[in-house]
Amino acid sequence: MLEIEVKARANHQQVKELLAGMGANFIGVQHHCDTYFNAPHRDFANTDEALRIRSVDGRSVLTYKGKKLDTISKTREEIETDVDGGNARSILLALGFYESGVVKKTREILKYKDMTICLDNVEDLEEFIEVEITAESDIELHRKQIFSFLNELGIGEEDSIRTSYLEMVLGKKEGK
Repeated sequence: MLEIEVKARANHQQVKELLAGMGANFIGVQHHCDTYFNAPHRDFANTDEALRIRSVDGRSVLTYKGKKLDTISKTREEIETDVDGGNARSILLALGFYESGVVKKTREILKYKDMTICLDNVEDLEEFIEVEITAESDIELHRKQIFSFLNELGIGEEDSIRTSYLEMVLGKKEGK
């Protein structure tokens, strides 16, 4: 499956008011702790891949994200599986993987049509919106759909951010 995703900075209060007027459905709030790993045999920062363990409310998911497939959005292959977070971490470390960073955020999740809307408040960063559609094909069609939706919220294509939260958090720590 492909995750067609667009992220931008957003004022959550304004966006929530607009989403309520559109009839978006509130799903819930989650607290994420994402621990990212890098490989001993290649640098994921250079290959544009990601490997993480996400912990949410006592549940952990191991996620591999492939290289971004275009220059506009964050569309990429995504493979996920439920794991015991502690055991998965131990296995990765035993195989020579190492932690590259941690991202903590509070995520409000909404649904609108076939889109998942995430309002993220990332620790040490700003407020963001992520809009995603999971599909097997038609990347360009779904990307246009997402940008059209964001435009209704006053967020233009030029506002999209391809930088990951991990890159932003690490950049802030390095003073970038």
